[in-house]
Amino acid sequence: MSFRQKHLLGIEPLHPEEITAILDLADQYVDLNRRDMKHADALTGLTQINMFFENSTRTQASFELAGKRLGADVMNMAMQASSIKKGETLIDTAMTLNAMHPDLLVVRHPHSGAVDLLSQKVNCAVLNAGDGRHEHPTQALLDALTIRRAKGRLHRLNIAICGDVAHSRVARSNLILLGKMENRIRLVGPPTLVPSQLAEFGAEIYEDMTEGLKDVDVVMMLRLQKERMDGGFIPSEREYYHRYGLDAEKLSHAKPDAIVMHPGPMNRGVEIDGEIADDINRSVIQEQVEMGVAVRMAAMDLLARNLRATRANAPVEV
Repeated sequence: MSFRQKHLLGIEPLHPEEITAILDLADQYVDLNRRDMKHADALTGLTQINMFFENSTRTQASFELAGKRLGADVMNMAMQASSIKKGETLIDTAMTLNAMHPDLLVVRHPHSGAVDLLSQKVNCAVLNAGDGRHEHPTQALLDALTIRRAKGRLHRLNIAICGDVAHSRVARSNLILLGKMENRIRLVGPPTLVPSQLAEFGAEIYEDMTEGLKDVDVVMMLRLQKERMDGGFIPSEREYYHRYGLDAEKLSHAKPDAIVMHPGPMNRGVEIDGEIADDINRSVIQEQVEMGVAVRMAAMDLLARNLRATRANAPVEV
């Protein structure tokens, strides 16, 4: 199995075979998670600390469940009420954590690059659970696993990523991952939310949903990130839904067997019609949630293997 990374900070550093290694192992953990006995011992004896400087119920719950199912001692730190609020710097926090000797550190932070900075200051494996507008690697990996299981492959597919691309780290990570796996990617949305420079990633840009969804295999909707908007990016939610919200009429332009995705949480009636979101024949949104636990189990398992191998080769301290 080919996976040589010390941390999982983004999709950008990963080779295609490393992406495949994570997805292949995650497939095994999907099977484990569907059994009555859902526990394995890959992280037994290791300590996992979850540090979420931004709220995220599903991502934090998913990482916590993943760690516990693999046998780790899991601790959640309430960063909103932490010493950071009292003036402690991120570096000081890293040094404090290091003194606790954690093995896996899961970090979500509102500023791009903060997770990378932490990884340089601690002696453990760090996983990026989302940093600013930069990346959200495990979301892209779980999306990839969902697509692969639904379509039987993860290459040479036509995939439309629709909506608020400008503010979305999920879109950025998916754009990088799906590009590495030789897919044809379309970005669909208003010019205010789909920057033209993203064409540099090899994506095609569409302003019209009808054209953008024509004959695609996958329709990936994005959440409107209103908390990151500081101006008039859309005229109104009603107008946005009329032009860019996914409904049956717009979806009819995709392939008949196209799947519908959304990273959640969804704004029904704004980004997606409720009936489409709940359509068991088209929507794989609940499968995405299930794949999230398996992918995070696989990522932590592989990082723990590399961590143990590194420590085994380190000189013994006297």
